[in-house]
Amino acid sequence: MTTPTRPLTTAAGGPLIRDLQAALPEGRVIIDADVAHSLSRDQAAGAPAGEPAAIVRARSTDEVRRVVEVCLRHRIPVVPRGAGTGLSGGANAIDGCVVLSLEAMSQILEINPLERLAVVQPGVVNDDLRAAVAEHGLWYPPDPASSPWSTLGGNVATNAGGVCCVKYGVTREYVLELEVVTGSAEVVRIGHRTAKGVAGYDLVSLLVGSEGTLGVVTEITVRLRTLPGAPITVAGFFPSLVAAGTAVRAVGAAGITPSALELMDRFCMRAVDEWKQMGLTAAGEILLLARIDDPEPTGTALAEAIVEHFRASGASWAERSTDPDEAEALFAARRLAYPALERLGPVITEDVCVPKDHVPEMLARIEALAAQHGVQIANIAHAGDGNLHPLIIGPPDDDAVLWRRINAAFDDILDAALSLGGTITGEHGVGLLKRGGLVHELSPTVMGLHRAIKAALDPAGILNPGKIFE
Repeated sequence: MTTPTRPLTTAAGGPLIRDLQAALPEGRVIIDADVAHSLSRDQAAGAPAGEPAAIVRARSTDEVRRVVEVCLRHRIPVVPRGAGTGLSGGANAIDGCVVLSLEAMSQILEINPLERLAVVQPGVVNDDLRAAVAEHGLWYPPDPASSPWSTLGGNVATNAGGVCCVKYGVTREYVLELEVVTGSAEVVRIGHRTAKGVAGYDLVSLLVGSEGTLGVVTEITVRLRTLPGAPITVAGFFPSLVAAGTAVRAVGAAGITPSALELMDRFCMRAVDEWKQMGLTAAGEILLLARIDDPEPTGTALAEAIVEHFRASGASWAERSTDPDEAEALFAARRLAYPALERLGPVITEDVCVPKDHVPEMLARIEALAAQHGVQIANIAHAGDGNLHPLIIGPPDDDAVLWRRINAAFDDILDAALSLGGTITGEHGVGLLKRGGLVHELSPTVMGLHRAIKAALDPAGILNPGKIFE
């Protein structure tokens, strides 16, 4: 017997649903409440989510255009969504909206080895693209920790970075051209495939990181690089966060740019050990992992220099790995830190970025704020470029007092980053969680410029409203 579906209360079989169903192929419009609930929020603990009027699973640019056209006619918000791996609430539904899922638009349309570019739909998974271009000896560098699941559309929406960004940069550096459905339901192409191009404003850079508030991306052309050779990994264990931060500063001051420089504290290592039994916590309090992919003999010389900087900064142990499998296991442990912590309770994820010179001070302030507010804060970081991810562990139940302390700690971490010349978000976006912090980072005049751009590209205000701006 088929289990009956439970319709969304906000759908109510009204004219919006009828118009969407008339405009789209059968099966694209979903009003089942259980399905809608699973597609109405991202991974941001503590971010509110409403009940949409419908979910639409689009399969083409024209279907996206039709959805926006119908919603524009009804003045209904459109919330674009990829795989839902975001950590700021940027893909969360608001009451009565249409959640526009782009996951089914998952084709790699072109790989061009001569021009070193690929053309993909927004639902292509990051790691799937990397695997496909590797067959041509090519590489797509941006690699967020969610790369096995996150999609290129979501990566573009948040200007995602990842482990390799310290040397190779973030998503914005790799997006050449975009196809976009605007808030007025027009399909436009912006950017260029050529090596050079300065005709007009750089609208691609404007759209990258705009979190679906300026347009719905339906096709992405990305720049590729030559696949690097086998990397050399350096591991170091430190007695404190400040000592590890000092090592990060020392490596940067020496002019060394590793392809990765990652930090993980004892709380994260213990969570990974309890889940995967990797034996990390037996070695030290704080783990720093550096990766060098420069050709020989430069690569080995840089790796040895990093070892010396680790030791001089107070590492209890630091060595260059000679076992590729062991090195890969250490980086795998770093990627497992977030899901391992999620097993303990809700994880409220920070994403601040500070100048490398201030990494030790910022780590010290995070420790002090954890003690001040009586909350547990674990730490992982893309430490090489100052992008820190303090992870506040929330209660498994609805403890209102603890949640107030968590929110206070969250806000104070943002303020601490700004006071050190940093930013409230390095790669996760503003979404819902950091709207208050944005007004502390940007002046009223600059906020006005943002709102003017939003009004120009989305005059009806239907594209992901309520995100970024309060």
